[in-house]
Amino acid sequence: METDQYTNRNFSKYLRWVFMIAWVMQVAIWMLYQNGGRVPGQLLMSIMMYAPLVAVLLAGVKLKGMGWKPRLKGNIGVLLFSWFMPTILTFIGAALYFAIFTGHLDLTGESIMASLGDAGTAALEQLKAQGISYATYMLMTSIGASIYAPLLNMFFAIGEEAGWRGYMYPVLKEKYGRKKGVIIGGIIWGIWHWPLIGLIGYEYGYEYVGFPITGMLMFLLFTIALGIMCDWVYEKSGCIWFPAILHGSINAAATIPIAVCRADTGSFRLLGPVPNGLIAGLPIILVSLWLLHKNYSAKNIKNYQQ
Repeated sequence: METDQYTNRNFSKYLRWVFMIAWVMQVAIWMLYQNGGRVPGQLLMSIMMYAPLVAVLLAGVKLKGMGWKPRLKGNIGVLLFSWFMPTILTFIGAALYFAIFTGHLDLTGESIMASLGDAGTAALEQLKAQGISYATYMLMTSIGASIYAPLLNMFFAIGEEAGWRGYMYPVLKEKYGRKKGVIIGGIIWGIWHWPLIGLIGYEYGYEYVGFPITGMLMFLLFTIALGIMCDWVYEKSGCIWFPAILHGSINAAATIPIAVCRADTGSFRLLGPVPNGLIAGLPIILVSLWLLHKNYSAKNIKNYQQ
């Protein structure tokens, strides 16, 4: 990445644009949710993932040098890590959560489907009519989430990864050192989501102690940890598509534990069963701490200019 792209002026412009675009969109998402437009709101949420990429362009930063050319040679191990490790860690974390809170596991689907209203009930009845149990359906869904969903989600996640790992993290690592840089980057990434946490109960709902502050702080822990993993695969591969695959993988895997959990867990949402909870997120947190200790002590920053 070219030196002039690390200037304070470029970076300040990037931060202004990335927050302004996303936070305006998050208010719009809240307004849609308030008026029964949950599906359009979720679509807008997906589109919002491109805000960091747009902010890079508006800040006058060139995309060249981020590693857009696929780099498979010598990176198969990193590819497999990016593709499957988020799913493995998510399932381990969910197993840990359900081992502690056994009453929250619901393999019948009745609780989660009931929370969706008539549409959920109809879907469950359709499965039963086909002779497919909810547990079997979730097993098939889990396999799909681990095999093809990361690739599909990658094309949305690339919008964030180009902004975060492609531009912001390298800038922060150059300014503050590699270890502090990835931590600060994770904090910024988490704060970027804060309006949704407060406005629509994003990720944790509304019924937990200290809403929305505790949810906001808990999400920071998740984005710091996940940001370390995404940045590590980017540094190892020199290709922006690798963190996008990892990001897409965690987004796919995270939908599975919540689909086999009771819908009325209230404050327990801060603990799991999805990996942004404190207990279910322990595997990702521990792996990220290990990566931080082993790989972020050097002061140099890797250059991906092509």
